[in-house]
Amino acid sequence: MVSESLILDARLKPRLEWKVTDSLVPYPEALAHMEARADAIAAGTANEEVWLLEHPPIYTAGTSADDADLIDARFPVYRTGRGGQFTYHGPGQRIGYVMLNLKDRNPDVRAYVRDLEQWLIETLALFNVKGERREGRVGIWVQRGAREDKIAALGVRIRHWVTFHGVALNVEPDLTHFTGIVPCGVREHGVTSLADLGIAVSMAEVDIAMKQSFGKIFG
Repeated sequence: MVSESLILDARLKPRLEWKVTDSLVPYPEALAHMEARADAIAAGTANEEVWLLEHPPIYTAGTSADDADLIDARFPVYRTGRGGQFTYHGPGQRIGYVMLNLKDRNPDVRAYVRDLEQWLIETLALFNVKGERREGRVGIWVQRGAREDKIAALGVRIRHWVTFHGVALNVEPDLTHFTGIVPCGVREHGVTSLADLGIAVSMAEVDIAMKQSFGKIFG
């Protein structure tokens, strides 16, 4: 016979599944999956999920996007329900879509965003890269002498206390693709990647680091 306390404890600890896709995932397909999964998590019929993937080259616009920041629409542009402005996704960038039930964790949106930032910071630290927050600027930044470059972006949406969208870490993308937009509305700073910093790692190694860091932050 299973004790009531064990049943209660199991309910208090949401089950998390990891999904890793090595092929490029079309953005509409990813969005449809996230929305369906988030609804199922809210209904209690699916476990939480973190999905690691890459997209074909695209630009996405968050709810705060300024059309003036779309300089050259050389790739498909998708208007999304996530927070934030314009960003680029493409091969060589690891996307982490995070579908968690904050109602069963910590129903605090600001704390959740800081946890996502810390997840990226901890992941970068495993490759000896010092990622930092910047007041008034979304994302994670690296100091490079007198300049600062963005190495990771994040944007979230929360519905019925279930999260979706997530983070994007530049591993080895084509950085020239970012020139079609003003990334996250920040004109005075650039973008970088692990490869641009001289760090050669495989996507599989990045996945291992992201999983390890996620457990440290989110349990």
